[in-house]
Amino acid sequence: MFSGVIGNCILDFFVSMGMVIGGSLLGGLSAIITHHNPFSTMNSLSDDLKIWALAAALGGTMDTLRVIHRGVFDFSFMPMARTFVYLVAAFIGCQVGYVIIQWIIGGEK
Repeated sequence: MFSGVIGNCILDFFVSMGMVIGGSLLGGLSAIITHHNPFSTMNSLSDDLKIWALAAALGGTMDTLRVIHRGVFDFSFMPMARTFVYLVAAFIGCQVGYVIIQWIIGGEK
C-alpha cells in the first residue's frame, strides 16, 4: 500500500524506534538477572542505542554517504533530499523510542 518514500520513512521510523525500545528492555532484563539496577541500565542504553539505531535503520552509513557524495558532486539533489528525509524519520523514531523508555522508567534515573 505504502511504497516509495513514505513507506521507507515509516519503515525507518519503526526500525529505529524498535531498536531503542527492544535493546533497552532486554538490557534491563539482563540487569535484573545480573543484580544491577535495571532503571539506570535502561536509561543509559536508551541514550547509547540512539546512534546505532539510526545507522541501522538507514541500512549502514556507507550507502548514505555515497548518496550524499553523488548529490553534492554530481548535482543530483533529489536522492540527497530523499536520504535526508529518511534520516529525519529514523532520528524521530530514535527519539520516540527514547521518550517511551524514559516514560517506562519514570524519567531520568
